Amino acid sequence: MTQTPAAEHVVHEAFGPPLTPPQASAAIAFGVVSLLISGLLAVLLGALAEEHRLSARGIGLSAMTEALTMAITTGVAGAVLKPHRLKLIGAVSSVALCATNLAVLLVHNDLQVMAVRGLCGVPEGLLLWITIGMIARTETPDRWAGVMFTALTATQLAISASMAGWVLPKLGANGGFALIGVLSLAGAPISLWLPARYPPLPKVEGETGAPPPRGWIALAGTLLYVSAASAVAIYLVPFCIQAGLPTVVARTATSFSLAAQVLGGALATVAAGRVKYFVVFVGGVVAYGAVYLVYGFAAPAWLFIAATALSGLTAIFINPFLVPMTIEADPSRRAAVQSGAVQLLGAALGPFFASRVVSQADARGALWLGMALLCSGLAVIAWLRFTRTQAVA
Repeated sequence: MTQTPAAEHVVHEAFGPPLTPPQASAAIAFGVVSLLISGLLAVLLGALAEEHRLSARGIGLSAMTEALTMAITTGVAGAVLKPHRLKLIGAVSSVALCATNLAVLLVHNDLQVMAVRGLCGVPEGLLLWITIGMIARTETPDRWAGVMFTALTATQLAISASMAGWVLPKLGANGGFALIGVLSLAGAPISLWLPARYPPLPKVEGETGAPPPRGWIALAGTLLYVSAASAVAIYLVPFCIQAGLPTVVARTATSFSLAAQVLGGALATVAAGRVKYFVVFVGGVVAYGAVYLVYGFAAPAWLFIAATALSGLTAIFINPFLVPMTIEADPSRRAAVQSGAVQLLGAALGPFFASRVVSQADARGALWLGMALLCSGLAVIAWLRFTRTQAVA
């Protein structure tokens, strides 16, 4: 077999042969397509609520349903599917995602919105599984996760600007979901550049495919940490209204948040391998605490926008460090392959728990919930960090 010169590769895998630049770019692009709506969902669901097609509780439940089906799909795919026929899976999933996003145009109540967003989670989960499979096999997963999140947020920023300035004011929620649906089709031609398959992860003789105990604990810490952020972020529009601000402030805040996320992703890419993950998570708790304080009071528009931007920067800067934290706990990387699914599960459970503590008139209960989850997640991560020497021994 003819070998491609190493200089032509940008991704040297920890397991298997290196990937060519087009293959790596295609895998990252699928992560962008799968998560494209994530940074815009609060505004889009908020627009449905403004049109009386969704209740306040329905916002959280719809976000939960989508993230849950996405998490289950990604987790099952990682545990059961062999990473073969990636081109076909990518193309079919992209077309299915377009169709399910367009189906939102036909729904008018909580149950219908939840059902359609839940269906969206299936193709999104398969697309994300392709990206996670590539990242988990690289020598620097935190760096490549940072690249993916930077590309994602830059794309979301451009879309957010068009939504806030024209799509939502002129076409309403239907226009926003239609735009996301059409953009989802980009995955179909991109699939042509994917590798045909990924190499298998190594398995020690006598071991099952399940992560070891410390791997499960790392996944639990991930679950708690991500749940906190999603529990609060999905209620951005209600927080804005309860602060006495017009909803246009929430849309503007979303655009600033996405711009800050581009910076956060770039900083995470640069910091990968240089900054310890535990320092990042401690700083994240402090930053989120400041944001939640602003959301809890009647802050002026500029402070609300600034706090939302800080929240976005913090979320994207932290996310890539979840993978090396998990790999340190489980060097076999079996837990790392499931990290994406667990993050999605956290993104589902956060809004679900928050929907239990908010009302149509007051969403601030989500702030207390978010802080409790953050501190619990940090406690788990701290235990892993300070017991690693004993584990190695």
